[in-house]
Amino acid sequence: MNKSYDTIGRRYSLNRRADPRIARQIVEALGNAATAVNVGAGTGSYEPRHLAVMAVEPSIEMIRQRPPDASPVVRAIAEHLPFADGAFDASLAVLTIHHWKDQARGLAEIRRVARRRVVILTWDLAAGATFWLTAHYFPEITVFDSTRFAPIEELADSLGGAKMIPVPVPRDCQDGFLAAFWARPEEYLDAGRRASMSCFAQIPHEAIEDGLARLTRDLADGAWDRRFGELRSRDSLDAGYRILIAEAG
Repeated sequence: MNKSYDTIGRRYSLNRRADPRIARQIVEALGNAATAVNVGAGTGSYEPRHLAVMAVEPSIEMIRQRPPDASPVVRAIAEHLPFADGAFDASLAVLTIHHWKDQARGLAEIRRVARRRVVILTWDLAAGATFWLTAHYFPEITVFDSTRFAPIEELADSLGGAKMIPVPVPRDCQDGFLAAFWARPEEYLDAGRRASMSCFAQIPHEAIEDGLARLTRDLADGAWDRRFGELRSRDSLDAGYRILIAEAG
């Protein structure tokens, strides 16, 4: 299915804001870079303001939602970056590589334009087997994601041996990505919340309706809390998000 962000991204900026704790990890991963290219930049949520950043984004709808003070942006795709070799200290890709049509080519391109470092925030597909939302209510998401997420170890190897850093999701996460509401299950019943999670636009409507009906019922009769309620008291959860850091060259 793989719908375009020109279609599914129309409410993106309403629910997808940078969480400062995740942003801090990204900045740390970029190290002493002074310049960076942000590939698949979307609305620019995680673009470090202290760096000279050039954003790359293919979707006109996402570009339209970038704030006035965001980094400059060019409309292009990861597989064909319009920059010279080593044009930036670092390449950054945040929750985007699963949308690329040719991941191998895109990864080669972000390595080509980086002089020092490549930083990628992505998701470990193996987490789909354990995260309650995808394991028990929307398994179709994991099935679909298996077609676009390479195993995390394979991805690290393709970058020449990347370092992997876990990114715990805070209980009060301010960004509305898929696992952001792991301790706030009621949020998944909100159509506006789901509209900013691309996976819900990629699975059959019947699967969404069935999963929502079961989640609604389990929240109403206490079944969710009996099974997963201890999550509500945790400060954070390792839901499979990882930062990969690879040295260029």
